[in-house]
Amino acid sequence: MSTAPKRLENKWDDAVAASMSEPERLVYRSNLLGSDKRVTNYGGGNTSSKIWQKDPLTGEDVEVLWVKGSGGDNASIKLDGFATLYMDKLRALKGLYRGVEFEDEMVGYLPHATFNLNPRASSIDTPLHAYVNRPFVDHMHPDAIIAIAASKNSRELTQQIFGNTIGWLPWKKPGFELGLWLEKFYLEHPEAEGVILESHGLFTWGNTPKECYETTIRIINQAIEWFEGQTEGKTIFGGIATQSLSAEERRAVAAKLMPKIRGFISEDSHKLGHFDDSDAVLEFVNSKNLRPLAALGTSCPDHFLRTKIRPLVIDFDPANPDVDAVIAGLDKQIADYRADYAAYYERSKHPNSPAIRDPNAVVYLIPGVGMITFAKDKATARISGEFYVNAINVMRGASTVSEYQGLPEQEAFDIEYWLLEEAKLQRMPKPKSLAGKIALVTGGAGGIGKATAARLLREGACVVLADIDQTALDGAMAELSGIFGADFVRPVNINVTKEEQVTAGFAHAVVEFGGLDILVSNAGLASSAPIEETTLELWNKNMDILSTGYFLVSREAFRLFRSQKIGGNVVFVASKNGLAAFPNAAAYCTAKAAEIHLARCLALEGAEAQIRVNVVNPDAVLRGSKIWAGEWLEQRASTYKTDKDGLEEMYRQRSMLKRSVFPEDIAEAIYFFASEASAKSTGNILNVDAGNAQSFPR
Repeated sequence: MSTAPKRLENKWDDAVAASMSEPERLVYRSNLLGSDKRVTNYGGGNTSSKIWQKDPLTGEDVEVLWVKGSGGDNASIKLDGFATLYMDKLRALKGLYRGVEFEDEMVGYLPHATFNLNPRASSIDTPLHAYVNRPFVDHMHPDAIIAIAASKNSRELTQQIFGNTIGWLPWKKPGFELGLWLEKFYLEHPEAEGVILESHGLFTWGNTPKECYETTIRIINQAIEWFEGQTEGKTIFGGIATQSLSAEERRAVAAKLMPKIRGFISEDSHKLGHFDDSDAVLEFVNSKNLRPLAALGTSCPDHFLRTKIRPLVIDFDPANPDVDAVIAGLDKQIADYRADYAAYYERSKHPNSPAIRDPNAVVYLIPGVGMITFAKDKATARISGEFYVNAINVMRGASTVSEYQGLPEQEAFDIEYWLLEEAKLQRMPKPKSLAGKIALVTGGAGGIGKATAARLLREGACVVLADIDQTALDGAMAELSGIFGADFVRPVNINVTKEEQVTAGFAHAVVEFGGLDILVSNAGLASSAPIEETTLELWNKNMDILSTGYFLVSREAFRLFRSQKIGGNVVFVASKNGLAAFPNAAAYCTAKAAEIHLARCLALEGAEAQIRVNVVNPDAVLRGSKIWAGEWLEQRASTYKTDKDGLEEMYRQRSMLKRSVFPEDIAEAIYFFASEASAKSTGNILNVDAGNAQSFPR
């Protein structure tokens, strides 16, 4: 298969840039560069401009370094993502520098150079930009350049490809010392347009923002073109060792393996998963050199900070796809990886190193299937996968034209367990209450379902919206992903009365997020008819959706919970009418009563596996409800000889508390049962009906 990249497009628009201020042109340049993952990975690289501005205290013109701050991403960065520092103060820091063994202390001086009280924290790369004596500097992590930088003879390749246009510096951890190396290189080679940093990336510069940007694009394209010529007709990754399964089969294997892996690695905190079976990934996992190259680890610091030093290659033979045998051996493979990681930590640690972190793999490679990544949240899992694809691209280029080399183990450790990196981790906000949890909500596009999804999302959960109404599902997906981000929510069309749709829908959810922790069974309907007018069709429809449907989704959830072995949580949305009989609604009331008793049975079955099952009983939730939008509303209004507004008022006055019940009220009760606040509750019923003596549990 061909994975040859096309050339990068020069997207600079003079008309757009002309109307901008200099800081705005820095944002523009950064966004253009960050918009293509071939230029730099998520969060990777940085840009800077040295701009003359008026000092807010003296009114004098001063030179200010604008440089991407800590934690930003070029593709989406805005003005407030840049740190601003006085250049004269940054230059003065060189007089305080005590040598490479003390370079970390220089980070503490950077806040003293802040211009205009900017609260944005400076990154460790600030000196790298400050000491290059050009006004505009780009530092990017292009796959094509890192493939050169990660080759055994990277210095020779740099000279061969670029001549004296681009220089080369040996590996050096980012920091003050590397900033001085760059300054020295620039002063000694003023004709150079940039420099390749071994096992790291590319620096380029210019006298205008446009010149700097265009130099970056041109140099990367030159590398891409060179690799195309050098790799054409050559065997990639040692050749093909195995063939891919079909796309459907690949997802089926992932659906079986992801919950198992997640269960093994979620003992301390629940993980979110991501599956990638792109062409680039399949070419690598199907190759003869998969294991030896994977064992070498990644080269660029940004890569292994996201992916750990090396991945875990799952023992799977696509020619004999015995998934059960793979599952049987997973615990040993994962235990062996942990032991290997612990040994790496012990070999490499310093007296002041932080304690060992999670020893589990982030990246799992499966021949014939693809790549699975797990992390603390979905975005990180996805981005970690993107980073490993960057690493695959690097290995592809380097191993074809030379010999690929990862960073030496000690250097990798010193980056991973860098005290400055540890300080950054310690500043991370406390996780939300449902962070790392995965929920599936049936009836997810309706009033209660959507409100529930929003409540769970607000607490950090990832949510699968399941509904039979595709139009409503599309609308709910657009609304919630717009608020909470596309990484956190997925749609799936499921008819809960169809066994095969339930099975397929849950498998889809598993491949999207890695497993399941919370099932909110909320799909519903309502009907009203005297018993003598209740047809068998109407009776069966109620039973199919409200009884059989709840059974089918619960059974599938239990299977996943038992596979993961990390507990689980089921919340049924039943009804006041499951406890209190009501005239002209025998089918509905009976089906709701069945739901409640099913929940009690499941609570008994699930307790030993820490699977909790509870029930929320709403009453008269009119707003946003699809049930109340049709025939049921007309029937209820007719029964009480009123209209919708009158019906809502009637229900309010009927309640003991004289209050209306809204979807958000039900969502709050569901969140309570889904959270650790109710960790010691199972088999319980919580009425959210503003008070109704008939439905008191007894």
